[in-house]
Amino acid sequence: MPATAPRPDRRTRVLQATLVALPLLAVVAAVLLTQRGGGDPLPSPPLEVLRPRVELQTAQGDASAEGDPFAYTARRRQELERRAASGLSHVIYAKSPGGVVASAARTARYRPLIERVARGADLNPDLIEAIALLESAGRPDATADPELEGAVGLTQILAGTGAGLLQMRVDTAASRRLTARIRRAEMRGRIGRARRLREARRTVDERFDPVKALEGTARYLTFSRRELGRDDLAVVSYHMGVGNLTSVIEDFGAGPEPSYAQLFFQTTPKSRPRAFRRLQGLGDDSVTYYYRVLAAREIMRLYREDRATLERNAVLHSAKNSAEEVLHPGDKTDVFDDPEELKDAYGAGELRLFPDAPGPTGLRRARQMGELARKLKQPRTLYRGLRPGAYALALYLARLTRDAGGGRAPLTVTSTVRDRSYQDLLARRNPEATRSYSLHTTGWTFDVLRRYSGGRQSRAFQFALDRLEALDLIAWVREPAAIHITVSSDAKRLQRLVVEQGG
Repeated sequence: MPATAPRPDRRTRVLQATLVALPLLAVVAAVLLTQRGGGDPLPSPPLEVLRPRVELQTAQGDASAEGDPFAYTARRRQELERRAASGLSHVIYAKSPGGVVASAARTARYRPLIERVARGADLNPDLIEAIALLESAGRPDATADPELEGAVGLTQILAGTGAGLLQMRVDTAASRRLTARIRRAEMRGRIGRARRLREARRTVDERFDPVKALEGTARYLTFSRRELGRDDLAVVSYHMGVGNLTSVIEDFGAGPEPSYAQLFFQTTPKSRPRAFRRLQGLGDDSVTYYYRVLAAREIMRLYREDRATLERNAVLHSAKNSAEEVLHPGDKTDVFDDPEELKDAYGAGELRLFPDAPGPTGLRRARQMGELARKLKQPRTLYRGLRPGAYALALYLARLTRDAGGGRAPLTVTSTVRDRSYQDLLARRNPEATRSYSLHTTGWTFDVLRRYSGGRQSRAFQFALDRLEALDLIAWVREPAAIHITVSSDAKRLQRLVVEQGG
């Protein structure tokens, strides 16, 4: 108990928490404290609701994966694939050259050719088209390195893979010379000459030829499907390589031809340590490649069938440095304008107090949380809460971190809910605070201090962030002092693991 603890007749009550059994992790039992935040007196009676007695109990029948609504089961495979495609789509929206709509338009020009190539190889044209969007944003001249030994062309084929496995003509020396001449012609405005040089380059380096590139990609997918036995694994291998993926499957040890969703979602530092270490050792984005292909496929579908939604998604993805406004668009999300609205929300159960109970929860509440409340003549306690779904997700995150080898040291939460008046005051003092729509004013966002007990906790926390993003449960961004985490409203499904005993 801190040195500033209240007198015994006003002491904090802490109810013992128990674990909720889950296969991926155990959502930790948590408590709500009756302490008065930062020594601030609570007004009465409006904020009496901030002091309920709450206990998280072990849910019955949750000893299997069915107890965790986001654990992998064969029945949930398609749902989890959709979630991962959505959760990992932000990078495509944020980094597509000229914007995602323009990139989709460039890619769509090749659809007739893609369908012809796909029919000849008995492949899904949507997946080949998605690879073209993801790899090059529909640009047949895209290159990954100036030496042209790396990925090149519409489907970004490596020089070694193209010349060897795919039996394409790849003369990198001649290709480099022609590339230099193309750039000089473009700088001088000689567009016709640049076009003729590009045609010449396609003959010495077939990776620059859209027809040859798509046919090469089809040959690779046909080969890898024959080796691995599944279309999803064939797509994964396009980036990871057949050899690497085969080794991961062997380390995973679930028998032949698991789905990639099973392999991905059931591989954790605790459950499949050898497979996890091998995936981490790849050092690139191979692990999530399949889901980004699925995200690209959805983008192309929207481009053809629902352009308005695609354009709106593009705006939401570009609004912040994460997909947080996709999870909670400003025009469709309730925000708290002032302290009275916060008080009403606590009273209605729309917010719950964030406790300082690091032992059972794995989360420590920073002392400074709500520190500007006095400027508004309000208790700090008012700014120490979250939506119930966001609170449940915070527990889930902390338990994932511990189960991934992060140790028993708690993570420190520095900020939770605010109202607009608090946010305006903060923005005048802190240049990093937004003056526009802040997700903190929704109750769905909290910040975790970037200070860890050591490298193991840092890596475990990173795993937890990546996994929850792949489940489309959070959007997060790394700020100078903290990790800013916004929680999807889908996290409400975790609330059933939080059993409250009446106040």
